[in-house]
Amino acid sequence: MINMTLKQMRYFEALARLGHFGRAADVCAITQPALSMQIKELEEALGSPLFERTPRQISLTGFGEVFALRVRGILRSVDELEDLARSSRNQLAGRLRIGVIPTVAPYLLPTIIRNLARLYPGLELNLRETVTPKLLQELIEGRLDTAIVALPVSENSLTETALFAENFVLVRPAEDADKPVPNRESLREMRLLLLEEGHCFRDQALSFCNAPSAGHANCWTAVHLRHWCRWLAQGSG
Repeated sequence: MINMTLKQMRYFEALARLGHFGRAADVCAITQPALSMQIKELEEALGSPLFERTPRQISLTGFGEVFALRVRGILRSVDELEDLARSSRNQLAGRLRIGVIPTVAPYLLPTIIRNLARLYPGLELNLRETVTPKLLQELIEGRLDTAIVALPVSENSLTETALFAENFVLVRPAEDADKPVPNRESLREMRLLLLEEGHCFRDQALSFCNAPSAGHANCWTAVHLRHWCRWLAQGSG
């Protein structure tokens, strides 16, 4: 009988996902030597290597890739059993992993956190902020319980609920205030400020302008939008 623990499986899943001992150790809140020891003991118990190690990187072996799929399924089932046990006590408690896209996080999270803390004091909130494709992947892999993303979502395994809709708003220089609102064709020729690649709002803006999402000739990319806003507040000189 192979003797492996849930803790070892969680360590393995983190290392398989991140591909780096240091980052995996940080996520698992243990030291890197302790993580390496647990992975070594797991490989010895299985009788087969899970990772190929080189000085520059590590990667899963063929057996490791198959093992990773099974481990993720087991960990999802364990999390579901924990949720079932908590719900049987007629209270919402334990860990709730919430993902949210950066464009709405500052506006929604304060209210969500405040209300959940008031209504369910036994709830432990784990928050994850990143772009929609990454949140969807983490939902599918069972690393998130729920997420606030940009719709639509074409994934049959997920339940989709619309929260609200927002209108596009055109922001332009004050000296253009009396000019007619430009149409889509005119917008394509104007200088646009866009979020960096991967943000859904960038794709939506380009789609509205009927411009290719792969790039736009007349655009600035706001890689660090808060820094750009601070520059505007101070004045461009």
